[in-house]
Amino acid sequence: MSVHVVSETASCPLQWRLFVPGEWAHDAERREKTGMPPEVGHREKWRLALDTLDELAGWGLVPPVVVADAGYCQNADFRAGLDSRGIDYVVAVRSDVTVHPHDAPPTMPTWSGHGRKPQPRYQDKASSLSALAADQGRRDVTEVTWRQGSRGPMRSQFLALRVRPAGVRVRRLAQAAALAEEGWDGVLPEVTLLIPWPAGAEAPTDYWLTSLPADTPLAELVRLAKIRWRIEHDYRELKHGLGLDHFEGRSWTGWHHHVTLVTAAHAFLTEQRLAPKADTPASPSTRPSTPFRTY
Repeated sequence: MSVHVVSETASCPLQWRLFVPGEWAHDAERREKTGMPPEVGHREKWRLALDTLDELAGWGLVPPVVVADAGYCQNADFRAGLDSRGIDYVVAVRSDVTVHPHDAPPTMPTWSGHGRKPQPRYQDKASSLSALAADQGRRDVTEVTWRQGSRGPMRSQFLALRVRPAGVRVRRLAQAAALAEEGWDGVLPEVTLLIPWPAGAEAPTDYWLTSLPADTPLAELVRLAKIRWRIEHDYRELKHGLGLDHFEGRSWTGWHHHVTLVTAAHAFLTEQRLAPKADTPASPSTRPSTPFRTY
């Protein structure tokens, strides 16, 4: 699991965490052979991500926004963890995430006076993102260009809707947060749903949820959602050009040494690539020869 800092022109890993499978938790022999510290155990990747963000915050590195894939962000606890830390996000989710329209009010069920007092509830059943997009249709799509590619401008059509993510876990997290402050009125947190829907496509291709303010320009939401391409590009360089996936050791310390050296090499080459060029061109013999490629 890795966290990267990213811009339009470059990215760089800030921290790595080795995911430990559940079967390693109590395998004393295997842990001893690999030199795994006793305090390290199995921890879900979304928890590792939050742990890493907390560690980076201790270094004074707090991100203005987090971008992540659905492997982390399908989990309501991860999104709630970012909310509780005051970190905005633009995250991918699957089409089966359920939501309520932003203007759907919860209602208070009638209480008989006996038993536990009921909590506010939304009367209408939550819709999946795919069903919501189908109901909305393409009538409000907007074309957005987010960057220049090797074959010209990268553009597509997008739809942005204000929604309230639903589900039992989402409701419990929202209720717990509200009760800790002033009380629970049943209203679920509101976010923006970003949907790319290319011209000619029968259905959307992806879905993102973002906690950024409602007045954030659509072009900025798209830019942030799409900025993962930079990390994915650099990740290929880390793996194939600098040997990130070539490690064949069997020790905890060895793996950490390996990723540290790969990260340092990648940071150096990135700095060289972005450094202003001299006024006069270097001779071929003095130009740095690196495996780092740009597109």
